[in-house]
Amino acid sequence: MNAMTIRSCIIAFAGAFAMLVGGPASAQQPPPVGSQPSAAAQAAPAPASPSTSVSEGASSAYVLGRDDVVEVGLLGRNDFGGRARVQADGTIQLPFIGKVQAAERTTSELSETVRKALQTGGFFADPVVTVEVVGYASRYVTVLGAVGSPGLVPINRPYRLSEILARVGGVRDGAADYLIVTSAAGEEKRLLIRDLATGDLSRDPYVAPGDKLFSPQAEVFYIYGQVNSPGAYAIQTGMTVRMALAKAGGLTEQGSDKKVTATRGGKKVKLDLAGDVQAGDVMVVGERLF
Repeated sequence: MNAMTIRSCIIAFAGAFAMLVGGPASAQQPPPVGSQPSAAAQAAPAPASPSTSVSEGASSAYVLGRDDVVEVGLLGRNDFGGRARVQADGTIQLPFIGKVQAAERTTSELSETVRKALQTGGFFADPVVTVEVVGYASRYVTVLGAVGSPGLVPINRPYRLSEILARVGGVRDGAADYLIVTSAAGEEKRLLIRDLATGDLSRDPYVAPGDKLFSPQAEVFYIYGQVNSPGAYAIQTGMTVRMALAKAGGLTEQGSDKKVTATRGGKKVKLDLAGDVQAGDVMVVGERLF
């Protein structure tokens, strides 16, 4: 073998050895566990850790209270969690970490508390905790009166008054055209039902836990005499005598809108067409002279 051939073999062998040892950058293996990251890696921002996960939707903003039931879990594991009821002292009992304060916390706040307790106790390095409300009991409004389904309505998110009314089936026939809303502090408001449906949100307020909603029966007035449909009618908010005559089918050919009287509080009074109708009024429409 001549010198030229020997030299070529040495060069080829050296190149193959260099590729075997170094290789292309894309084929390099990651550093072993426990090795120090490079300066570039240290400077790069760390990705956000998905350490806390809660159920989507309204329950993430729901503030837990006594007797609520939550489902607590650990993503990818079945050896932790389960269903727990919030006890009278505001806590729930969980495996490994024992009692955890749950009352007056949202599900996201509770999941973060559980996550930190698992980390502090050395049970898991970076657990992904899930919390979902599966039983609402502590926060509700009471709906009574002339509605489709009176009772307790749990509120798992901010609800407007119109939404609560829809959930109980609306008001029944013969109900008043307004609702009486009483807060837990005793403050009372009277709100017209027709205003709730106007689309103006300022007239459709949010309810709060402990609120009481009452739909009263409509008060009535009675009308006789020279009207086309005498009888008893529900009083609408702001109803005038003129509106009452229209409700009763209007005047007959002999009727006179200047001869409208009412028995009110045991006394007979002459009514003005622009005057208000009062509960229990017994109205009589007289005849024209000619």
